[in-house]
Amino acid sequence: MKLLIFVLCVVSGLSGLHAQTSAWQPSPGHKQLPIWPGAVPDARPYTGPETVKNTGSTSLVGGRSWTYINNVSRPTMTVYAPKGQNTGAAVVVFPGGGYQILAIDLEGTEVCDWLTAKGITCVLLKYRVPGEEKLPKSGAYPASPEALEDAQRALGLVRFHAAEWHIDPHKIGVLGFSAGGHLVAATSVHFDHRLYPAVDAADKESCRPDFAVAIYPGHLAVDENSFRLNPDISRHITLRTPPTFILQNEDDNVDGVQQALSYYAGLKKVGVPVEMHLYAQGGHAFGLRRTKLPATKWPELVETWLTTIGIIPE
Repeated sequence: MKLLIFVLCVVSGLSGLHAQTSAWQPSPGHKQLPIWPGAVPDARPYTGPETVKNTGSTSLVGGRSWTYINNVSRPTMTVYAPKGQNTGAAVVVFPGGGYQILAIDLEGTEVCDWLTAKGITCVLLKYRVPGEEKLPKSGAYPASPEALEDAQRALGLVRFHAAEWHIDPHKIGVLGFSAGGHLVAATSVHFDHRLYPAVDAADKESCRPDFAVAIYPGHLAVDENSFRLNPDISRHITLRTPPTFILQNEDDNVDGVQQALSYYAGLKKVGVPVEMHLYAQGGHAFGLRRTKLPATKWPELVETWLTTIGIIPE
């Protein structure tokens, strides 16, 4: 509930104050690919088109504004090729935003800049979110299946195109923030069966991530005051759930520490390899933007972890 209130405040406070455009476009040299060849499954009506807005000076992170998308109805993925030596690894990135918006640069394109510089292919997923004017009780699966359907589809597509995109099909992971962190957990446990009927050969590929990174994840505890893991996640954790990295701050007043700790405990109970970093300070929704607080050095921790699990070379 705190996360939903936070997103509502951000969206309502920023709406109409700053320039907006329709349909997000990646930077020159990169092309969005539709992930569904025809109609999207479980499509819901939207009250308006996809829009892109910038916070301007209203909401700064690391001294800079950030850009967000709402009313996503046509999901896409954008592939960012690695710079320099290619490690063969790939990461599908899920920006956060409470399943209402997508923080597309703060928790999206800036992540790809970091990963590609390390020789990792980055696949930025623009997944479906209901937008500011159509708020369901929860945007998370199972209340709303769209985001998880898009994530499953994207993972299958990346594996299907692995040879073409110079990716090792056994080194494809997921990384997400906040609500995107929940989507990381959902893809990590819901991969045996797709939520939608197969549409082509890509859906014959596995949609299981080989590794997972959840940064200040939300929607995982049964409620904001509980350390009990959401049963839709806990009941499906097995030894096939991929190795997982979790980062959380104790002073996060949007997604409380119980969100991450409940998932950590659930993974440990089953025996899934998991590494968690818990910091006293750092708040929420800082992406990769560095501050004086040590939590913002998390990308270096992820790089070290990826070497320890054999995804990238030392």
